[in-house]
Formats: sequence, structure tokens, C-alpha cells
Amino acid sequence: MHKDGPIIVIEDDVDDQEMIGEILENLNHRNEIVFFKDGNHALQYLQQNDVHPFLILSDINMPKINGFELRTLIQTNEKLSIKCIPYLFFTTAATKKAVYDAYSLSVQGFFTKPNSYTQLENTIKIIIDYWKTCIAPSAFE
Repeated sequence: MHKDGPIIVIEDDVDDQEMIGEILENLNHRNEIVFFKDGNHALQYLQQNDVHPFLILSDINMPKINGFELRTLIQTNEKLSIKCIPYLFFTTAATKKAVYDAYSLSVQGFFTKPNSYTQLENTIKIIIDYWKTCIAPSAFE
């Protein structure tokens, strides 16, 4: 995890992308925000040697590769797993099975998208503030 690296948002809903992007910009962090509509394109981006993301906010239900499959591919790829990128699910609905499946893949958080803009902004602010404060292996490079 690189605190100044890009924030990766993997979300196939354009309205959700716009709202999340607006909120991230309003929070005034210097991180670039990179959006992907599916896990395939996100995976290709993450595999670049010069890409060192701050964190990943991923939807679960997406075309091509869903969030669980993408998390597994990242976690089992030696080059990607060593980057220690916090992977958080950000989805519209939570089921017991989805939460259990997510944590069995060692995700660092599971969040439902709140109904109001203000609640969504507060949730994203808490997530960003937490990870900006957290110490990761990259702090010792």
C-alpha cells in the first residue's frame, strides 16, 4: 500500500462511479482516482510494475470477473499480493454468505453503499482516514 498511490474503484454502475468520484474529490486527497467497470481491466492495470495503489474499493457483482474472483486472483498472484493493497468490498447488499466469503478471502473490509449521499461520504471518509493512518510494509521501503 502506498498512501499517495491511486485509489482503485471497480464499479460497473456509472451513477455510483460518478457519486463515488465526486465524494473522493471533495475529500481533497491527492490520490488519483482510477475507475474500472470490470475486474479484467482492473487486473491488467494492477499487474503493471509501476502501479502502486493506495487501496481498492470493489463492487461484488460485475461482468466478466466478479469481486470475489478478482480478490482471489490478486491474493494468489505473487507480484500483486506483495503490494499489500487494501481490498474492500463496497456493494449494494450484504448477505451472510457474501460477508463470510469475503472475509475467507482476507478482505480488509465489507461495506454496503448507504442510501444517502451524506452517509456515503461519511463512510468513504472513514475508510480513507483509517488507511491513511495505518502503517503498511511499504512504510519501510
